[in-house]
Amino acid sequence: MSFLKTTLLLGLMTGLLMVIGGLIGGRHGVVIFFVIAAVINFFSYWFSDKIVLKAYGAQELDASSAPELYSIVNELAHSAGIPMPRLYMIDSDTPNAFATGRNVHHAAVAVTRGIMRICTREELKGVIGHELSHVTNHDILTSSIAATLAGAVMMIGNVIRWGAIFGLGNRDDEEGGIAGLLIAGILAPIAATLIQLAISRTREYQADASGAKLTHNPLYLASALRKLEAANERMPLDASPATAHMFIVNPLSAAGISRLFSTHPPIEERIHRLEQMASSGQVAQG
Repeated sequence: MSFLKTTLLLGLMTGLLMVIGGLIGGRHGVVIFFVIAAVINFFSYWFSDKIVLKAYGAQELDASSAPELYSIVNELAHSAGIPMPRLYMIDSDTPNAFATGRNVHHAAVAVTRGIMRICTREELKGVIGHELSHVTNHDILTSSIAATLAGAVMMIGNVIRWGAIFGLGNRDDEEGGIAGLLIAGILAPIAATLIQLAISRTREYQADASGAKLTHNPLYLASALRKLEAANERMPLDASPATAHMFIVNPLSAAGISRLFSTHPPIEERIHRLEQMASSGQVAQG
């Protein structure tokens, strides 16, 4: 069900680009913007992991530089039946983590220095289990494409709003006309944001559940999420909004109404679901 929902949402995102193309250039515009979507998907598939790791200055780790963390990742990767992913450290005191890479053979897990300071071994297992579940569930590629498509829709929306204001599409015989362009320029970015949020939140819940099964104890992750949420509220990570969806907890300040537009589900609900898993015996604790 989650896979079908995500596929549908990605289709809607691509459809938004094609609708914008139709309003701007009719049938030719639809074709052009479909090609744009295909190029975006190709770029996201091959290069998104390298870009995000470089953006955060992540440094690769090995068994000698981070023996305990390396051991945890290696153990859980073996349990998940996937190759050992590359391991990276981000030099930040704010505790957080993310996974990236287009598939299980090209995956990477990055953690901040801060998460190593405040989390116990069990909590780190919960976090790594969550991140490896993103890898095995193919969430990274999906989320990267969704974020890139959403960014493209927003950028194009800004362009066509200004274009409509300065007369683009103001003849009655043009496809959509000025009214259509204005509507697309205003509503398309909003729709793209909502679709991206739906994709991100769906995948977070699924990774929580899959990670809990991988570690055999949902409470490991529940305990880690409490610590990470409190720490990120006090000291938000200097993160780009374009990559905020990748982290295990929202690295940006999400107070008040901004919580409605957070790429992450409420921490309270995530913890509640994990505690329910533990109390119902869905996962054999160990």
